[in-house]
Amino acid sequence: MSHGVSDSIAVARQILGPRAQPDVDLGAMTTYRVGGHAALHLIANNQEDLWKVREAKNEAELPVLVIGKGSNLLVADEGFKGIVVSLGSDFSSTKFDQSSGKVEVGGKVALPTLARRCVAEGLSGFEWAVGVPGSVGGAVRMNAGGHGSDMQACVQAVELFELRTGEVKTVANEDLEFGYRSSAVRQEEIILGASLQLGDDRDNSGARVLDEVVRWRRENQPGGQNAGSVFVNPSNETSAELIDRLGLKGFRIGSAQVSPKHANFIQADVGGSADDVDAVIAAVARRVYAETGIGLKTEIQRVGFED
Repeated sequence: MSHGVSDSIAVARQILGPRAQPDVDLGAMTTYRVGGHAALHLIANNQEDLWKVREAKNEAELPVLVIGKGSNLLVADEGFKGIVVSLGSDFSSTKFDQSSGKVEVGGKVALPTLARRCVAEGLSGFEWAVGVPGSVGGAVRMNAGGHGSDMQACVQAVELFELRTGEVKTVANEDLEFGYRSSAVRQEEIILGASLQLGDDRDNSGARVLDEVVRWRRENQPGGQNAGSVFVNPSNETSAELIDRLGLKGFRIGSAQVSPKHANFIQADVGGSADDVDAVIAAVARRVYAETGIGLKTEIQRVGFED
């Protein structure tokens, strides 16, 4: 049976219980710090909570959005008329086996924290992630990477919760179809955790590499309100080089602009508009296509916007 939006939200709240918070500022949960509100937000502490989300989704006919650190997300000023889910306590653990190099980590865990803990445990191969302000779940979904490595290089398998069926399944690396900033993980699949295979930091270089990654990012990437690289790199040159070559550094619409420091970063002003950010994204893509014939694809997830 279909419901009006307010009726659907009421049905979902009844199923999810009092921990489901209404009218939550979703934009504030992203690194852009702009954008609208979510109809409902729930921190899912365990798989029972996820079963309730599945029930609410089906009964109330509402869309579901999973959010980690919000570092790859732009939410329209209109907001999200559905259920936003964040992973909680059961998905925040990390277990190390230094002898084998295996790491079992929950989908909620922040990449910079994990990178530093891996080095402290004498493991190498994850130092690159210290500069990526995302969570393990989001990093797997988009195959996050940098400094010559990515999630594909270290993930052995992931555990997924299928919102459509309620099934929990383990998917091996070779079945995740990792590509450049992409994977086969679908929107209705929630990454509960991952198994990583890392190396032995035999020469104790991990701490030095961490410092180098942090220093490089500070020197080459802007701070402020942004979501990192906006466009996937085309085949012949980076998106930043392409946009810079067209003289678009500093290009502005309203409260958003192409970063003067890095042309593939689009920054939002404090108190600004997500729709302005999206307008800059669209204008840059149109200009690049008109002058070069290259169709840029966005790396960030846009929520509430028309394609």
